[in-house]
Amino acid sequence: MKISLASPWLLPILSGIFIGTSYIPFPPWASAFGFIPLWIFWEQQTRLKNVILGGFVTIFVFTLIGFNWVTFLLHEFAHVPWVIAGLGMLLFALFAHLFVPVAGILWFIGRKQKLYTGWLSIFAMGLFTALALWAMPMLFKWNFGYTWYFAQIPVYHLAEYIGFSGLSMLTVLTNVPLYYAWQHRADKKGRSILVRVIMVFALLNAFGLSIKAWQPKPDASFNTLLVQANIGNAEKMAAELGRGFYQQILHKYFAATDKGLTKYADQPIDFILWSETAFPSLLNPEYQESYLYQQLIQYLNKRQVALITGAYGKDPDSGLITNSLFVLDKKGQVQAPYYSKSILLAFGEYIPGEEKFPVFREWLPIVGQFGRGQGPTQLLALEDYKIGPQICYESLYPDFSKSLADLGAQFIVNVTNDSWYGTWQEPYQHMYMTLGRAIETRRPLVRVTNTGISTVVLASGEVLQQSPMHQEWAGLYTVPYTRQPKATFFQRYFTLMPSLLMGLLLLVLLNGLRLRIKQDD
Repeated sequence: MKISLASPWLLPILSGIFIGTSYIPFPPWASAFGFIPLWIFWEQQTRLKNVILGGFVTIFVFTLIGFNWVTFLLHEFAHVPWVIAGLGMLLFALFAHLFVPVAGILWFIGRKQKLYTGWLSIFAMGLFTALALWAMPMLFKWNFGYTWYFAQIPVYHLAEYIGFSGLSMLTVLTNVPLYYAWQHRADKKGRSILVRVIMVFALLNAFGLSIKAWQPKPDASFNTLLVQANIGNAEKMAAELGRGFYQQILHKYFAATDKGLTKYADQPIDFILWSETAFPSLLNPEYQESYLYQQLIQYLNKRQVALITGAYGKDPDSGLITNSLFVLDKKGQVQAPYYSKSILLAFGEYIPGEEKFPVFREWLPIVGQFGRGQGPTQLLALEDYKIGPQICYESLYPDFSKSLADLGAQFIVNVTNDSWYGTWQEPYQHMYMTLGRAIETRRPLVRVTNTGISTVVLASGEVLQQSPMHQEWAGLYTVPYTRQPKATFFQRYFTLMPSLLMGLLLLVLLNGLRLRIKQDD
């Protein structure tokens, strides 16, 4: 199919603009048709090289638009000049989202083998793209489903049944009928398809509203004080590397917490929540006699309030420091078990491949070397609460939160430090990707960060007050929950959507093979 543009290479650029401006903090205005220009370009090509290059152009453009916070991260975390950070961003934009060129390669091979033509070829493009986005690893595992939640469009409630990854697949596949409608835009068929797509979208949103209305009423609640101490990156890094600032950090948390306790003195508080590695030292019980640990015990004992806090632990087997989450009762005593982060951040908390190539550690001494936890195998215990723990971007992995829900978690606690990423894109992207787990499991999720955004999402999907960014802050939340929550459809049939799409793709390929054999005969 031809299109009147000065250069066909403008098509993958256009797709990049559509996709990049349809992800958080933008609304999903072009999500349903963003791939169409690229797919038009692919259909025009006779060489695999151009299909691959077109895919790379698209991912380069949409990554620069939608994920340019990587530049700020490299400058702030790695302490490199802005020019070097910009070059790092360009490199990231080239290779961060290889699912697009991979989908193009697979589709082109199938077309070359004459396995599909016409509308089946478009359908195959959609299936390959949706499945590649779901299956391929990424440093920041995003998808198109989250933007519907960010924009508060009711279709996001379908995540209870198919997850946000499934909602993302549906979004990508919506490009298929709209592409077909574009091809037939001059006749009645094209307009009819467009009207049907709009009608289905409206029905899905109506179904989303009904899902929310059908939610069971909670039978219990708790009050939690979220504390955001706004610790600077220099102080955090110095404490992590053993270079001081422990006392200053701890006192900032004490001061911010006391302000919150004073402000809400007339209301009961079941527990306080501090962010990732908020306590700047080891909290294993065997270190209870340390000076900072004793200060924390005295603080809690005097105020008679429990605390859940990020802190450092020590793995008894490897001897490595861990990024952990601890529960302390009103007397300041650590409650077993504690949780250690298991999905570590590459080049932040470990160096990929350093076990086989120790020289990597010599080249990158500033990168952390943390021990890895056992994953979502136990819940945290505080009184009668069954608490699902997760740290930072473990929340981006639906299977992690599903495992917590399968263990019987009544609610999920997420502690995070987003201070490295600026204030425009990543804090909102990370927050809504985290809050999405509450929709998939229908459990409340409590999120506290060092610098924002701290908040609570209810099982209904309602997001409560959001904290300001890069300000000291404390907020009290009353969180309703269900004592014995039931498993959602998504929990029970976790791989349903990718399995269906793989089945459809297999049928398309087998049908194409059957027709090719028939023609050869």
